[in-house]
Amino acid sequence: MRTWFQKTLASGDLFVWASGAGLAVALMMVVGLLLLIMVNGMGFFWTGDIVELTLTDGTRMMGQPAGRETIPNSITPDFPQGKGRIRLKIGNRDLYGLDFKWIDEDRIASQAFPPNAVLLERREWGNFYGWIKAIRKGETPHTEGSDIGWNALLPLVERANAVHASINRIERIEIGEINAEIERARLKIRAVEMNTPKGQTPHGPTPDRLKAAIATAEARYHEKTDQLEKLNAQFNEYSVVMVDANGQEKQLPVGNIVRALRPNEMGVPAKIWIYITNVWRVLADEPREANTEGGIFPAIFGTVMMVLIMSMAVVPFGVLAALYLREYARQGTVVRLVRIAVNNLAGVPSIVFGVFGLGFFVYAIGGTIDTLFFPESLPSPTYGTGGILWASLTLALMTVPVVIVATEEGLAAVPRDFREGSMALGATKLETIVRVILPCALPAILTGLILAMARAAGEVAPLMLTGVVKLAPTLPLDATWPFLHFDRKFMHLGFHIYDVGFQSPNVEAAKPMVYVTTLVLILVVVLLNLSAITLRNHMRKKYAGSAV
Repeated sequence: MRTWFQKTLASGDLFVWASGAGLAVALMMVVGLLLLIMVNGMGFFWTGDIVELTLTDGTRMMGQPAGRETIPNSITPDFPQGKGRIRLKIGNRDLYGLDFKWIDEDRIASQAFPPNAVLLERREWGNFYGWIKAIRKGETPHTEGSDIGWNALLPLVERANAVHASINRIERIEIGEINAEIERARLKIRAVEMNTPKGQTPHGPTPDRLKAAIATAEARYHEKTDQLEKLNAQFNEYSVVMVDANGQEKQLPVGNIVRALRPNEMGVPAKIWIYITNVWRVLADEPREANTEGGIFPAIFGTVMMVLIMSMAVVPFGVLAALYLREYARQGTVVRLVRIAVNNLAGVPSIVFGVFGLGFFVYAIGGTIDTLFFPESLPSPTYGTGGILWASLTLALMTVPVVIVATEEGLAAVPRDFREGSMALGATKLETIVRVILPCALPAILTGLILAMARAAGEVAPLMLTGVVKLAPTLPLDATWPFLHFDRKFMHLGFHIYDVGFQSPNVEAAKPMVYVTTLVLILVVVLLNLSAITLRNHMRKKYAGSAV
């Protein structure tokens, strides 16, 4: 036995099997994690049936089943497998104060699936489960009865959603543009007053002309506010009286309803269509209810835009630094120390980079920019506060060591014959680097970029100090001049997960959104990496002579 063990150990088979086992365990852990996220994330979009439970004490509860578990230490002779309890999404938060409730199965006397039970998805207070009693127009009854009220409610909800879209367009786009125009004119007036000595006539647009432009913009602003008043009157014109499982009535404004469904009357094709609609709405809509409901489009947009800005910043600096270290610098003690410093930077905690970005980019550079170019805006900062530009540059600084190391490896792998052949044909060193060496090293550069994007997309700590926020009212890119606003704060998927999962006042209701956002973040990172990997493979085929 001892001889067999010595031979096996000497052959290395034991280490091969151990390495294979370690790889298998790692893959199983990754796959298991992904499956957990996918099951909990994708299940969030499915609309389950509404169940009405009658308990042994005579009370009734209504909602959608959201899981079951066995009660710990409940194994008895009568219950050899243990007692169970179900988790019911009861909604009606404005009535009960809870979104979910655990109910012991031995307390359930009967259950039913009433076909006319209604699910109302609301803009506030979560879902409402119950029956329609009546619809009112103001204080006047409009319709009464469950079925009649249901048929009348659907077109009213569509009308309210259209009015809500018009209100959002006027408030965010039209009035937003007017406010931006007024603010620009106001800042120009202040700039003219600051730059004009007393007793002299100002050059360029006079304050009187600018004040006239402000007055014109304010007149347009009042017109838009009048339109908003009319739309708000239409928005709040109708209300629906709902009855919960215990007969408690609640009057809800139709404008507060996003969608009305009768899940128990819906077949599988209809639920699949609702499922697809839910997926699209999460990807395309804005968040609501403290980010626990609605969509995550601003967070997706902010994450992708930040990664792209970071990539445009990190690649030039990383490649130039690697070129100097590999192609121009005289190899010696100083260069070795620089390489050690670069490798050590890759291990610095990200929060340290966040503190540096806050002090250097935000306060030092941003404050200087405000002083030199935006003095009329002070003391309100323009670039002297967190924004997507400073967050992207902070992450670029954090990931630049990865790009430097990967680029240096790529440059070192380019065969020496390529350099000597190019120089022998009369090319200068710069031409050799630009036309021969860099194209061959491009796959390695893209490898460094892939690693940088993968790390930057999931970082949260530096962003909390340099520009990310819980809810951004406007995107960094819009139709208002100068279109791309580097000074604006933004939302990020990673911070959204942290905020919803650990800072939400309603943890139970926020849990599904945590899984959904996590799944979307993984998909965003995968898509960004696949794009870079596709480009890298194309470069490898094009420059097949490279050893990388």
